[in-house]
Amino acid sequence: MSPVTSRGRKVAIAGVALSDCGRVDEATPYALHAQAARRALADSGLDRSVIDGFASAGLGTLAPIEVAEYLGLRPTWVDSTSVGGSTWEVLAAHAADAIAAGHANAVLLAYGSTARADLKARRRTANLSFGARGPLQFEAPYGHTLIAKYAMAARRHMHQYGTTLEQLAQIAVQARANAAANPDAWHRAPITVDEVLSGPMIADPFTKLHCCIRSDGGCAVLLVAEDYVPDLAKRPVWMLGSGTAISHAAMSEWDDFTVSPAAVSGRLAFARAGVRPAEIDLAELYDAFTYMTLVTLEDLGFCAKGEGGAFVEEGRLLRGGELPVNTDGGGLAACHPGMRGLFLLVEAVRQLRGEAGPDRQVRRADGTLPQLAVASGTGGWFCSSGTVVLGRG
Repeated sequence: MSPVTSRGRKVAIAGVALSDCGRVDEATPYALHAQAARRALADSGLDRSVIDGFASAGLGTLAPIEVAEYLGLRPTWVDSTSVGGSTWEVLAAHAADAIAAGHANAVLLAYGSTARADLKARRRTANLSFGARGPLQFEAPYGHTLIAKYAMAARRHMHQYGTTLEQLAQIAVQARANAAANPDAWHRAPITVDEVLSGPMIADPFTKLHCCIRSDGGCAVLLVAEDYVPDLAKRPVWMLGSGTAISHAAMSEWDDFTVSPAAVSGRLAFARAGVRPAEIDLAELYDAFTYMTLVTLEDLGFCAKGEGGAFVEEGRLLRGGELPVNTDGGGLAACHPGMRGLFLLVEAVRQLRGEAGPDRQVRRADGTLPQLAVASGTGGWFCSSGTVVLGRG
């Protein structure tokens, strides 16, 4: 297991942080960006003068220029690739490549959203349907919402492989159990499979508890070249490998509703990292809906295609389970302020550092800290995927 990138220079995650999350009625998205960025920089122990790269997405017409200006940064490397929830794993991959190639030395990724506050205040926000133009114009007249696309995919998996509603509900139950020890989680009270199944229907087969919460919040991650590691305040977490992939926009162009682009991004990430799925100690996966977790587990190779339903049973996803998944509670219980992918990296780094606290820290069977983690984001309606393998080194 080596942290050497394909282009030579090693790349480490030096600092991570969350802004205030959950209900943040008074802050602006820019303020959440800044709060998270300051905290991540403090977490790294480095001075802001080292930052020569910046990446952000999801805010403003000139993102990340507007955010960089707000933060007082003048980077010489910049990226704003926006592919939905997987944006942040894709940006992390781009940043690591840039650092490895010497195009940047320290890249800050920052995100902030007041999705919940905007909804409550009836403020106008971005239209996630992207309007009825291009390929989506053929689906929009039929009221084919984002959640309906996921619901259709889940129904196909249930039909093809016999996956049950009870198995999908287990994912929500275990996410809530993981959130119980997270003081920053929005929902911490336990739930049962029956409560998930009996909740109000949102889009068949998804009841309310099959769906992510809507919250405010932001986070930031600082990636640096190996040269800065001696100056870090904390142990570095190494970028070992990454992969990205896209699939479709129109549902009619999706070859198989039971296969996500994580099947490609995961294979690439594991191959580039030189590790196997069986070696991974914990996984942080995008979970806007329970089915996302199930199909991503299959496509990353943690179980065979069609066996995800059985895999998520018996508490496997709990912090003390066979494969701890979404150890902070995920989007189903902890927070989901829009594009959640950067939160996956923050939680993975904290777990690898051993900073999650006595009630939340994942440990291996022999009591040691985890050595390898995977973070995999999903964008759109399984339209894109970014997968990153991280290690203590």
